[in-house]
Amino acid sequence: MSQPPSKPDSQSPQNENGRPLDESLYAPTEEEDAFFSSQTGIKDAEERKQHILAVQAEAYKVHPYNCIRAFAFARLKISLFPWYKDLLRLGRERPGALFLDLGCCTGHDLRKAVADGFPVNQAIGADLHAEFWDIGHKLFKTTPETFPAAFITADVFDPTSLAPAPIPTSVPTSPLPMPLNSLTSLNPLHARLSVIHTSSLFHLFSEEKQLELAKLVAPLLSPETGSFIFGVHGGLEVKGERQRKNSHGIHMFCHSPESWKELWETQVFAEGQVEVQAFLMDRRRFGRVLRDLPERAQVSMLVWCVKRL
Repeated sequence: MSQPPSKPDSQSPQNENGRPLDESLYAPTEEEDAFFSSQTGIKDAEERKQHILAVQAEAYKVHPYNCIRAFAFARLKISLFPWYKDLLRLGRERPGALFLDLGCCTGHDLRKAVADGFPVNQAIGADLHAEFWDIGHKLFKTTPETFPAAFITADVFDPTSLAPAPIPTSVPTSPLPMPLNSLTSLNPLHARLSVIHTSSLFHLFSEEKQLELAKLVAPLLSPETGSFIFGVHGGLEVKGERQRKNSHGIHMFCHSPESWKELWETQVFAEGQVEVQAFLMDRRRFGRVLRDLPERAQVSMLVWCVKRL
């Protein structure tokens, strides 16, 4: 039986633009507890909680994302997707398959995939804030040597990080610069990524910017059949803006499953190039803790996958 939400402590750590942190939102599942116990080496539950709270406070100072406040970095979101098994399968069966976690924050989703078998030397994290990746090493008590996945500091709207490119129709024949952790831009990855995961990213931007972002990300995907992009972010039954502002201070624009499907199938890719699946799910069913939201708050999440045919 769930406990009633506690009121945030006015002395709790907070960014000047964010709400106070509330440790009552920390509610890991048994699977998450086991994962973080194994990955951090901290076996005592209370010690592990205090470690995660300290990491949260540090991350929240970088930027007060609502997902950090809700402990999204301590949840096993990626393994809840119906396409997760396909990510792991490509890691096993496609030689040299590359996986990018775009907007990776602390890299928790990428680390889950690696823990479940995706080759660490073929995994890449990218985020605007390099501090989050460093905080991820603190969270998991690793170093770049003990966890050698690549990381790229990237502003997706800066062409030096990710330049516009045509949708690829063939696999590149030129070699990729190696090792991957020598990359300083996403641009060498055009047409080379077997899987891209990006969650809680698109809804940070306006409708126009979401389309621009989709057009920037799509050329990164390998044209090989079965390559795919997937993720989850805020959604609505009818596309439009939510009343509540996001951590960037703007009203969140949310696509509907229909408008999101139309965007990728007709505005980003050419007809017949991709298959798009998109559906709404209540955030509570997707592992998010929302006890501090009003009872009637709109909490739908758009779960989606864009797969090359």
